[in-house]
Amino acid sequence: MQTQTLIIGGGLSGLALASRLSAEGRDFLLVEARERWGGRILSEQCEAGAFDLGPSWFWPGQPRIAALVARLGLTRFEQFCQGELLYEDERGHVQRAHGFASMQGSWRLQGGLAALIDKLLLEIPSDQRICATPIKALCKTSDGVTALTDSGVKITAQKVVLALPPRVAAQFSYAPALPSDALTAMERIPTWMAGQAKAVAVYDRPFWRESGLSGDAMSRVGPMVECHDASPLEGGPYAIFGFIGVPTDMRHDTEALRAQVRAQLVRLFGSAAQNPKRLYIKDWATDPFTATDLDQRPVLAHPDYGLPRALSGLWDNALVFGGTEVAPTFGGFLEGALEAAEQAHTALATG
Repeated sequence: MQTQTLIIGGGLSGLALASRLSAEGRDFLLVEARERWGGRILSEQCEAGAFDLGPSWFWPGQPRIAALVARLGLTRFEQFCQGELLYEDERGHVQRAHGFASMQGSWRLQGGLAALIDKLLLEIPSDQRICATPIKALCKTSDGVTALTDSGVKITAQKVVLALPPRVAAQFSYAPALPSDALTAMERIPTWMAGQAKAVAVYDRPFWRESGLSGDAMSRVGPMVECHDASPLEGGPYAIFGFIGVPTDMRHDTEALRAQVRAQLVRLFGSAAQNPKRLYIKDWATDPFTATDLDQRPVLAHPDYGLPRALSGLWDNALVFGGTEVAPTFGGFLEGALEAAEQAHTALATG
């Protein structure tokens, strides 16, 4: 297989770049390791509702994602925040309180963020995108780069865009080997969200709203340390989601974790929360196309992202980094994925 530009990674950044190259009539091939598109964007469909198990929000002041949502004809809505908050102390005592909902003013997308992915896919010709195709090696040649897939297929390209976490890209085999400072830089960049796990409980009724609660909760007990309403803009089914704060090495027993999540939902929201119609749990730390061994601890503060000097100009500018972690301003966010796609597009044009 041969192409001018090989984009490795079919998350938001890779899809946004591919969509732009397609609109320009450029020759490219987008390759994704997973059997689905979207990367860390993952929405589960339950009846008429779509529930995000990856990122859920974007914010005012992020112009790229706002413009993309508008261009694709999608509908954004504000995070539900009306009602009282809950706080669970270290003894498991739950208190209700008035206060500012922590995600108040955040935007969500009708149909879940997967709606964004589905729309972008329509802009990329089917013969220029391949999923379920992990890349394992990259080799510099006299006129570009040859990529080798897990199944032994070779893809030759003039340039390669690594639209995936640098730590994941560091696991590829490179010939010749990348400079040691480049590999060190790749491994030092934390993968946003990689150490996290998220639970979404889906119900027929928003009983917490009926009780005057916003769905916001903070807990010192867990397993969920922070909860929010995850319901659609209109109608049901309705949902509460929570970030799981249990360390990754204590999340391996999935049935025990599900039982603990159910028990906590009852402590927080009462007996009506006992039997959700669906309980989704996604542990990103066990996703090999998101997390590496270096990512097994959640990032507790937002890293200082951007493209390190050591990752510029590699292989005579044939290797270009284009995932959200290298975005200079909004690294880690959806906006950062789009910013990194812009940055990669500029590098392709000028490199």
